[in-house]
Amino acid sequence: MREALLTLGRDALSSVRDLAPIVLVIGVFQIFVIRQSAADLAPLVSGGLLVVAGLTLFIYGLRMALFPVGESLAFSLAEKGSVFWLVLFAFVLGFGTTIVEPALIVVAGEAAQVAAEAQAIELSAAAMDRYALGLRLTVAVAVGVALVLGVLRILLNWSLPAMIISGYLAVVLVTTIAPPEIIGIAYDSGGVTTSTVTVPLVTALGIGLASAIRDRNPMLDGFGLIALASLTPILFVLLFGMLV
Repeated sequence: MREALLTLGRDALSSVRDLAPIVLVIGVFQIFVIRQSAADLAPLVSGGLLVVAGLTLFIYGLRMALFPVGESLAFSLAEKGSVFWLVLFAFVLGFGTTIVEPALIVVAGEAAQVAAEAQAIELSAAAMDRYALGLRLTVAVAVGVALVLGVLRILLNWSLPAMIISGYLAVVLVTTIAPPEIIGIAYDSGGVTTSTVTVPLVTALGIGLASAIRDRNPMLDGFGLIALASLTPILFVLLFGMLV
């Protein structure tokens, strides 16, 4: 119990250290540039404290449960030699973690709002909800496919640089024919997928799988899944924009 509290305390201090510069910069601008009163800083302080508490518990939970579970599942499936279940687990993991990614939900909602205002879709709540959900599903499927490719890369010892270079060449080619309105959204979608929920589990999957396979080095082969997970959503969303 004492060790758990000490670990939680260290996570809290780390969260405060990481968030303090952001809060300081915003506070300085509000006081000396925008010239707001000190009372107007109360929401910033209270919100910052809530963010610290939430981030602390989130990091502690990842370390305690999610990261070990992802690594152990990948290790166990690889040891049993079940390629089908390993590939299925990778896809479901990528899809499930991405569809609930907070950053993706925000970007999809904003994209739907802008698309409606630009008359690219119908200006109604139902149309915007459908557009946002379609965008989220597209990105989630893309990340699932990326993890499947990453698992096959580790199993078959494919070249990561060749996969990354080929993928971005495909992105560049599709960008030239995609609607201009979707290009920015597509490239942003590649960034928001590799956020707080997805990264720890994807990293755990790669390390666990590389550790379980003979002649695989976790340092060399266990990483790279996140790069694929940020590449494929760009391509998939560009294609989504061409269709929708």
